[in-house]
Amino acid sequence: MSYLVTIGLEVHAQVNARTKMFCACRTSFGDEPNTNTCPVCLGLPGALPVLNGHAIGQTVLAGLMLGCSTPPISKWDRKNYFYPDMPKNYQTTQLDLPLCQGGEVPLYDHCYPTDHRPHIANPGKKVRLNRIHLEEDVAKSTHLGASSLIDFNRAGTPLMEIVSEPDIGSAEEAFAYLRSLQMILQQGGVSDADMEKGQLRCDVNISLRRQAADPLGAKVELKNLNSISAIRRAIHFEIARQGEELDAGVAQIQSTRRWDDARGETQLMRTKEDAHDYRYFPCPDLLPVETEAVVAAAAARMPELPHEMAERFERDCGVTAYDASVLSSDKHLAAYFERTLDGQIPAKKTANFILNNLLGALNERSIVIADCPVPPENLRALLALVEHGTLALNQANEVFAAMFGKPDAAPADLAGELGFEKADAGELEALIDEVIARCPDEVAKVKEGNVKLLNFLTGQVMRSAPTKPNPKQVTEYLRAKLL
Repeated sequence: MSYLVTIGLEVHAQVNARTKMFCACRTSFGDEPNTNTCPVCLGLPGALPVLNGHAIGQTVLAGLMLGCSTPPISKWDRKNYFYPDMPKNYQTTQLDLPLCQGGEVPLYDHCYPTDHRPHIANPGKKVRLNRIHLEEDVAKSTHLGASSLIDFNRAGTPLMEIVSEPDIGSAEEAFAYLRSLQMILQQGGVSDADMEKGQLRCDVNISLRRQAADPLGAKVELKNLNSISAIRRAIHFEIARQGEELDAGVAQIQSTRRWDDARGETQLMRTKEDAHDYRYFPCPDLLPVETEAVVAAAAARMPELPHEMAERFERDCGVTAYDASVLSSDKHLAAYFERTLDGQIPAKKTANFILNNLLGALNERSIVIADCPVPPENLRALLALVEHGTLALNQANEVFAAMFGKPDAAPADLAGELGFEKADAGELEALIDEVIARCPDEVAKVKEGNVKLLNFLTGQVMRSAPTKPNPKQVTEYLRAKLL
């Protein structure tokens, strides 16, 4: 039997901030365990928290980018639970007056899995948000059978929790939601949102029902999801598992399950607590925050959103909608593209070279665009050599490969080292005349209309030339003489 699938996501994104949410300890990744700690983030008795104003501003900026509203007053609450990763036995978070309320996440078409893009059910869909609240991250636990290790370096890091409404209807929409959200957060600089570094984590809530008129089914929460592709696989499995049990008459209960990626299955952890089980109450150590000035300051830093940038690239640069979406999907890639642009070189040619050549070369070398060794100015100079006829495109590709070894060298100098030079018109004409005299049969056939033989004659000229002129230039000279 088929079921309607309802999915909601709770995304935890670490906020880009130099210090923790309630103390001056440095935020870090990869440092020696338990080296960035103090009495506050260790939860020692008598230690008092101090608000991180920068983290508050970053969270409000995230809300503005996602169309959220901010209440005039926002406050902090205590969420009580007992677990080794939170030594205070409560987490300082927000319940009824979070920094951001409402809003939505647009599902960009290019953020769907590649194999699903031809089958998008609801192009242009937007997933509603319930809230974004700011809290402190917990410590990192490493379980070793009968024992556990706790690293408190992460404890207290500013953490946004972005809670969606149950608007997502498939694993593929969840995939697109996370990629689109990740892109927007990175574009605004509010979070690096790197799942491999634990900067973006996600809990998935799934329920099934027979038809839209029925109440939502029991909510099953999935945890231990460490990549967007793993989230897609886990959702597919869980939908199938719940469907099979419902078909067999087994009612679902509200519970939490962990995803075992190696085994490709979910496993029951516990039945799920409700909000009242956490005994929330206002934090007595932190005053509420008046947000008007914070919102105004964040609005002044509002960046161009990915879809706005894509529209501008398509409109002003003449690139295709797909190319514009890819160029705008990474703020570092977009910046590189814009710094490479030159009024004398068609923007579409620049976009094509970056997307087809530069990104491929970076991928082969496992380099991200932010760390690209070739400066945009040098790539622009290389493309100018192509545009002015000094280099053919295949020659430019060879020069471009050499630029990775000598990224600061001028492309013209590298072209010279490779023997690619624009031939003197007189010398080139003499070489062409010599080849025409040497190949009378081929010349006659060209004049009779067999233009494919121009490539043969071009090759003869190239072999005779002391340097390596642009073959396109040679062909154009031959065409002018023979046709």
